[in-house]
Amino acid sequence: MRKWFWGFLFIAFGFVCSIAAERNPRTERISGSAGDVLEDDPVGRLKVYVYELPSKYNKKILQKDPRCLSHMFAAEIYMHRFLLSSPVRTLNPEEADWFYTPIYATCDLTPTGLPLPFKSPRMVRSAIQLISSSWPYWNRTEGADHFFVVPHDFGACFHYQEEKAIERGILPILQRATLVQTFGQRNHVCLNEGSITIPPYAPPQKMQARQIPLDTPRSIFVYFRGLFYDVNNDPEGGYYARGARAAVWENFKNNPLFDISTEHPTTYYEDMQRAIFCLCPLGWAPWSPRLVEAVVFGCIPIIIADDIVLPFADAIPWEEIGVFVAEEDVPKLDTILTSIPPEVILRKQRLLANPSMKRAMLFPQPALPGDAFHQILNGLARKLPHQKIIHLKPGEKILNWTAGPVGDLKPW
Repeated sequence: MRKWFWGFLFIAFGFVCSIAAERNPRTERISGSAGDVLEDDPVGRLKVYVYELPSKYNKKILQKDPRCLSHMFAAEIYMHRFLLSSPVRTLNPEEADWFYTPIYATCDLTPTGLPLPFKSPRMVRSAIQLISSSWPYWNRTEGADHFFVVPHDFGACFHYQEEKAIERGILPILQRATLVQTFGQRNHVCLNEGSITIPPYAPPQKMQARQIPLDTPRSIFVYFRGLFYDVNNDPEGGYYARGARAAVWENFKNNPLFDISTEHPTTYYEDMQRAIFCLCPLGWAPWSPRLVEAVVFGCIPIIIADDIVLPFADAIPWEEIGVFVAEEDVPKLDTILTSIPPEVILRKQRLLANPSMKRAMLFPQPALPGDAFHQILNGLARKLPHQKIIHLKPGEKILNWTAGPVGDLKPW
């Protein structure tokens, strides 16, 4: 029985590879409203005023640790740089649709490069106190026409462990602002209605430099490199990734269709380009840079994260380019993937080959039309015009400046 089972899998693998081996499939445009949204041009549809803050909120933080330029939370830095020279920027705050406060709240890294968000609430509070006392615009709406880039694991909840993030909740003084964040999960306290969910930062130049010839066959069926257990914080694997990664390892570590390992080879980018499917499971948070890498390299993303809100979901047809697998169905991954008809695989590959899809997931320097910067602006433009009710009456206050953990109230 066991020999027959493996024989079946090899036959299925060979059949799919024979159909889907081509790395250069015919590009297919995204149909319907999603394709139109993806190609929108935000210029002329909104104006953004960039507050000029003291360098201690941004440039000096970066000077202290240049590693922040390349880690997955770097969107906060590159968005600032982009807006300074963007045609949507206005130097006249009276004509602005949106106000942007450039804070590098994630650029506080441990020696191993992990972000420590514990100072972030104090930094954000300090910056808002400054803009609210130096300019009149915050006080008119208490931030309802302001946006903040908060690319932490759990956005403006400012903690990397979900239980603690839920306990903290979104920083109270950001409750009326629009949050531009990598975190997105439906019905979660760390996701405000109206937030704009963006991809994490992945280095565009590095990925471009590692492209392999387009006629290279996709000879790997399923690919994944990363942790299955967080041995330091959750050695049993039941809480980390809600057990989904542990289930991948326990069920498929010896399956020849699955090229999975904790090792991170120097050929990681090249291997993704040789794979048909790339696993994108949740970790401590539901998202990771693997999603960006999979799209850029044309590897069909297998999204394992219940209730995830994906980047630019109104512009990118995730259901058409990816495969969604419920966390409880991880043990059936082999059956699910070998059951996908070859013609469906080919269509997903054609959509992934669309350059506009790849561009929307990246923060290139210099910026390009339709890239992630422009998708953020498109998201902001679609929220216009602001409703008149966002403006407060003279002396009216809604937000509680004294709310939150005591540590957040200390001066920064």
